[in-house]
Amino acid sequence: MSGVSFKTTPDMPPLRSWLPTMLLLAAIWGCSFLFISVGVRELHPTYLALGRVLAGSAVLLVILAIKRESLPREPKIWAHTFVMGAIGSALPWTLFGYGEQRVPSLLAGIWNGITPLVVLPVAVLVFRTEKFNAQRAIGLVLGFIGMLVVLGAWQLHGGADLTGQLLCMAAACSYGVAIPYQKRFIAGSKLSGTALSASLLLCASVQLAIVAPIVTGHAPPMPWTLSLKTVASVIALGALGSGIAFVLNLRVIRLVGASVTSMVTYVMPIFAIIVGVLVLDEHLTWYQPVGALVVLFGVAVSQGVLSPGRWTRKPKVPAESAATPVQ
Repeated sequence: MSGVSFKTTPDMPPLRSWLPTMLLLAAIWGCSFLFISVGVRELHPTYLALGRVLAGSAVLLVILAIKRESLPREPKIWAHTFVMGAIGSALPWTLFGYGEQRVPSLLAGIWNGITPLVVLPVAVLVFRTEKFNAQRAIGLVLGFIGMLVVLGAWQLHGGADLTGQLLCMAAACSYGVAIPYQKRFIAGSKLSGTALSASLLLCASVQLAIVAPIVTGHAPPMPWTLSLKTVASVIALGALGSGIAFVLNLRVIRLVGASVTSMVTYVMPIFAIIVGVLVLDEHLTWYQPVGALVVLFGVAVSQGVLSPGRWTRKPKVPAESAATPVQ
């Protein structure tokens, strides 16, 4: 998922050449929250995240081998991907796991939609990769109001539901730090997006392999001791959500640019809600989808999606290295 608005788009190709791929990408990432919900029924969130990064690493390493590309060799790049692996993969995926032990998967999907709202102030104030203006300020205010509506702030009484939502919010905030960090320290390098994502997933694998046994106090369960649903969920999270989806994301970026590709942000929560209701029999209260719409409207305003002439610019196609962290 792209959380930063890029102002560059090529001449727009026919919808049929990119829209189906973009919808498939949104479906894969939107369904990830269902797989997390299923996975944490038998796996500790840290081990679920570990299985995901291992599966994702395997897929991306195969893709690198097919493309005859190598992993980065510069120690500086590995240092940055180590940070990215922590704040862009290991931490948020673990937090979403903890969160979905307490709240429905569709709520986690909704909270994931706030990522661009976190990206903007972090990019402006910390990494100085974006500029602030009145329109973006209005978008942030609208997004904050939407977040309060999703929380149901007028009726909060603490408990597991509030804790779960705050954990999911923290996961989205972690993404919000990772995206401008990547843009500031990595996006300008000659490293391909595939190699970047493979290296950060490998770093996340090492981190979780060390942390998970410490947090849980026991070794990971063997795959044959888990149900088929759980094993399939782990594979789907890694192979699809962090492997195949990345390839699809790059394809859409090459066709229509990162700016248009970032619109996947608005579609992902819809898929998360649909599969949560239909597959897991989850339920929404009226204010959750209303709040989600307000959040997404705030995102659209802050990213300049609603600005006049937004779709008429014809700059260069962004480089592959500008791709955002694997979701």
